[in-house]
Amino acid sequence: MKCKLFIHATNIHQGGGYSLLSALLDACPGEQEVVALLDRRIPKPTNIPGTMFIKFVQPSIRQRFYAEWWLWQNVRSQDTVLCFGNLPPLFKLRGHVIVFVQNRYLVERVALRSFYIKARLRLGLERLWLSWRAGNVDEFVVQTPSMRTALLSSGCVVKQPVHVRPFVKVSGGYQRTMSLKHVRQDGHKRYDFFYPASGDPHKNHRRLVKAWCLLAEQGLFPSLCLTLDANVSSELCIWIDEQKLRYGLKLENVGFLPHDKALLLYVQARALIYPSLFESFGLPLIEASQSCLPVLAAELDYVRDVLDPEQTFNPESSISIVRAVKRFLGEGVGPLPLLDATQFMASVLGKVE
Repeated sequence: MKCKLFIHATNIHQGGGYSLLSALLDACPGEQEVVALLDRRIPKPTNIPGTMFIKFVQPSIRQRFYAEWWLWQNVRSQDTVLCFGNLPPLFKLRGHVIVFVQNRYLVERVALRSFYIKARLRLGLERLWLSWRAGNVDEFVVQTPSMRTALLSSGCVVKQPVHVRPFVKVSGGYQRTMSLKHVRQDGHKRYDFFYPASGDPHKNHRRLVKAWCLLAEQGLFPSLCLTLDANVSSELCIWIDEQKLRYGLKLENVGFLPHDKALLLYVQARALIYPSLFESFGLPLIEASQSCLPVLAAELDYVRDVLDPEQTFNPESSISIVRAVKRFLGEGVGPLPLLDATQFMASVLGKVE
């Protein structure tokens, strides 16, 4: 019998994960028999080949457990199973199992106390699931070397290989194509800076907005576009609105956008700014490069894994973010003026104005 490819993605329905899943489904060869278990909340894929069977699963514990049992019943020894949502199958399957791990929270023991209780419970459960059922996996796939290091250090991997396969929707156009001087002088953009990110704590919005407040105190008011969902991140959005009003910030939150609409904003900005504290991949970094957009980003491994940004900063320091923004805008940030011993003594004695 001909082997089948099972794509298990019942917990993917939005954001970058959904964008990659859509591209993956479109790339399935027409001659390959594919069975896709998908979240009921996503739109039904179009142009499905006759060799693809889609089984939609409701986002409930009961239905997802049933999907796991269904896999156990239907996967044969010659089949391949691609688990696209970070988690191994609940049951030991007869086929070859590949798990694509994208969520860094599951492999790094980062404190979850800054999350709402529902998200904390979900992430805690998924961490347990990954470590408990990792023995059901034949190989892992991640997108960057630093994510591979994090997964290997997590204790989940025993003897399975961990492959680094940077996966994006379109792989071309991944290099700088214009000079930084030219971009600085481009005053015809809608925004100076764009940060497409959810309101999760590691996305670091508070330090970014504090940097904009410090810039305002220095008489600089660059515009910034955010994509925060006010329903999901209500407390953060209220705080940002308060800072915007207090300091007169040129800051616009356009709300959550589907991935295709978010892509349109890249061409409306002069630069991407990316202060996230950690990522499994950092897809917007790639998309910015493909859109010929300069990048200001955290000086962290996940950034250097995928590109060489135009400016970097310490993401835990709003002052460092301010300095990077000023360098990009061509606002001089000179070195600290030093005094020799004679000048210092003169200042102490009050002989220097």
